[in-house]
Amino acid sequence: MNIKNAILVLGAAVVLTVAGCSSDSDSGSGTTEPTATAATGGADAGGSDSGAASCPTAPAKADATPQWSEKGATGGLQMVASTATEAPKITIETPLSVTDTQVKTLVEGDGAIVPETASVSVCYVGVNGRTGQTFDSAYESGTPVDFPLDGVIPGFSKAIAGQKVGSKVGVAMTSADGYASGNPQAGIEVGDTLVFEISILNAS
Repeated sequence: MNIKNAILVLGAAVVLTVAGCSSDSDSGSGTTEPTATAATGGADAGGSDSGAASCPTAPAKADATPQWSEKGATGGLQMVASTATEAPKITIETPLSVTDTQVKTLVEGDGAIVPETASVSVCYVGVNGRTGQTFDSAYESGTPVDFPLDGVIPGFSKAIAGQKVGSKVGVAMTSADGYASGNPQAGIEVGDTLVFEISILNAS
């Protein structure tokens, strides 16, 4: 699954929802699901002195201690944040579902706070809570992804805005904050909870 197709497949309706939603129930109402041809593409996230040019690709150590353990309405998750050399590890007790989007700062960075209107450069991995399967990962390619926060699914923006550059963040998002109408290209069905680990490299 192409990274931009999985996360950045946004149409105007979804972008407008980001600006106007205040709850999980609001965020999924009245939207039409975008298509891959509506991808926003990579916005320039320069202006930060992070200097990170790649995402770590080595697997996490088998005995790594999770920074986040969470029980859902059904199932649960454990998450190990990425390091300078190792990709994150997400373990799902399936099927995982949450009734409210949960955001967890796994490792706090020391950079500037990311505003809601920022363009960012991140490494991330996305896992479907229903299946426990990874549907997209910048850690597999080793290449960070750049985008504006007003051009991604609501749960992704909620996870990043307000965090510090350099932070590693986990999010378990409701279907309303992810793909309320599903995303067949990524194997995402209506109602699926999505789980991400995100490493914030730059923001501008």
